[in-house]
Amino acid sequence: MPDMLTALILTFNEEQHIERCIRSLAGVADRICIVDSYSSDRTVEIAIGLGAEVFQNSWPGHAAQFQWGLDTVGISSDWTLRIDADEYLDAKLRKAMQEWISNPEPDINGLYLRRQIVFLGRPIRHGFFYPAHILRLWRSGDGRMEQRRMDEHVVLRSPKIKTLQEGDLVDHNLNDLTWWIAKHNGYATQEAFARIEARHSQNSSTHILSGQAARKRFLKEKIYARLPSALRASFYFFYRYFLGLGFLDGKSGFFFHFLQAYWYRMLVEAKLYELQMRADSANLSPYELLCREGVFPQSTQSEA
Repeated sequence: MPDMLTALILTFNEEQHIERCIRSLAGVADRICIVDSYSSDRTVEIAIGLGAEVFQNSWPGHAAQFQWGLDTVGISSDWTLRIDADEYLDAKLRKAMQEWISNPEPDINGLYLRRQIVFLGRPIRHGFFYPAHILRLWRSGDGRMEQRRMDEHVVLRSPKIKTLQEGDLVDHNLNDLTWWIAKHNGYATQEAFARIEARHSQNSSTHILSGQAARKRFLKEKIYARLPSALRASFYFFYRYFLGLGFLDGKSGFFFHFLQAYWYRMLVEAKLYELQMRADSANLSPYELLCREGVFPQSTQSEA
């Protein structure tokens, strides 16, 4: 008998994405579990109509919600797949995953998939952004989600990981640019909080990651964070757009690389600067200010 696979998807108001995602899993996933944060649109109705199982839980944050799903839905299959509602498997990846599940290498407990981002209707293929190798498929029970505010990854016990070289996990969100900007504004706030928290603890979990994720976190925390704050975004945009040939992605690519590599990174710096000014006015450190405002637990403040 071939090994079995469970796909786990987090949703909130994803009616324009969820059908595409679920249909792409046909012939790959034996079970599809939706962890929904009480959507007010037709997400749940569509998912159930397509044969998915739906579990609902109030949103505690992405990492905590995904771990809740791992702990709650009763995964008994050999393999677990993490996929977002606005992602889908292309035909080549479906075939590669079917072949893998039918005949996996016994000593491998995780697979990197190649992620392809589509922005303003165009695949992004340059800027050192493609293919992004991300750990999304692992032997059930071997993986847990890092509990971080941002940039969380699944980490494996005793990882032995291989990359599927055929096909792409396509990340193509159909919302408009206004939605994308609002989403990344929220991300910037959370990343500013995470940076302040990391400065306070002086801890990094890079060592528990592997492959591209570990390299990216090392560069971000040990190299990028040590550059002058006013120049970080400029250096990163130059690295992506010129050294990484991002200009070959056309007009859509320019907007993506500028917004994702420059505007977003500069927004994080501006939010950090604003927090520092507010903290100075209160004669507190930024960490102490955020503890007082309830962003960080008071118990953590007292332990410090």
